[in-house]
Amino acid sequence: MAKYRIALMPGDGIGKDVMDAAQIVLDKIGLDAEYVPADIGWEFWRTEGDPLPQRTIDTLKSCDCALFAAITSKPKEEAEAELVPELQGQGLVYRSPIVRLRQTFDLYTNLRPCKAFKGNPLNYRDDIDLVVFRENTQGLYSGVEFHPLPEEVRTALETHSPRMAAFESVSSDDIALSCRIFTRQGCQRIVRAAFEYAHQFGYPTVTLVEKPNVIRETSGLMVREARKIAADYPGIELWETNVDAMAMWLVKNPQTYSVLVSSNMFGDIVSDLAAQLVGGLGFAASGNIGDDFAVFEPTHGSAPKYAGLYKVNPTAMLLAVKLMLDWLGETDTAQSLQAAIARVIEEGKVRTYDMGGQDGTLDMARAVAAHL
Repeated sequence: MAKYRIALMPGDGIGKDVMDAAQIVLDKIGLDAEYVPADIGWEFWRTEGDPLPQRTIDTLKSCDCALFAAITSKPKEEAEAELVPELQGQGLVYRSPIVRLRQTFDLYTNLRPCKAFKGNPLNYRDDIDLVVFRENTQGLYSGVEFHPLPEEVRTALETHSPRMAAFESVSSDDIALSCRIFTRQGCQRIVRAAFEYAHQFGYPTVTLVEKPNVIRETSGLMVREARKIAADYPGIELWETNVDAMAMWLVKNPQTYSVLVSSNMFGDIVSDLAAQLVGGLGFAASGNIGDDFAVFEPTHGSAPKYAGLYKVNPTAMLLAVKLMLDWLGETDTAQSLQAAIARVIEEGKVRTYDMGGQDGTLDMARAVAAHL
């Protein structure tokens, strides 16, 4: 019996391309694992009305963790229009399967390392080593939304907030509402995860990225809890900055920062900005991590126009494998993989089109495997 049971979810578009690249590296590593295919993605939405079928959730519950590659998401109306005819008009609503995975398995930490590899021509600077911790299950992505605004919800808002007076002349049919929900526990555990990571890997600061001067209650709760938790880590400084200022400072002085922590949407935005500083989404991997389960993925989209061409950069997918190995406790193997990726990038002999080269997805994976 294998030591690990790992689900593989290629998903959509280039997902299969980069998952095949990951498999090349995993085969070279020789991890004692059983790899289990699992269904996820647009085709299952289109033909079954569910991009994350229950059978996939059942499979994941029998696994230690999962590797996920890419997903296609479209707006509500477009998603419904692409359902097979027999499923249309049944009230089915598309919802991001990766968001559902995060909430179903309580994968509350989204870990996004953004490290500049020497020799990467796409680096903004060569001395960037950022790690973004994004709260992964709450905030504006919690899915509590309304349109039109139900009258009982409107009445409650008007009763408890005088600021609703600004909308008194607007019909409920013309109001859309998305709720930014924070809990004390949610704030505490993402901030503590950031401080623990900084402590483990020797980062000197944790920067809280919020907007408490305007979004006073939710961002305010995050700030108050962060200050309490920071007291448990006297060797690590807590910095606080507004999200808009953070965008500016990341462009001006990204080398100044180390670990960043933020709520769901702000963290999503800031982590993509940080990824671009080190080469773009082709170099950005993430871990969706809970107490007992985790899903690791590149953060790029499904890029359907490149699907099956084996053209795209698989580095983000390979770095997702590295994060998975760390989480499984295979830290030496994880470091060897990162070193192999770094060597291929620094040598510059094999480069995909985004880096100015002509090599393919699997060429890059084979080059990394050769250095392991």
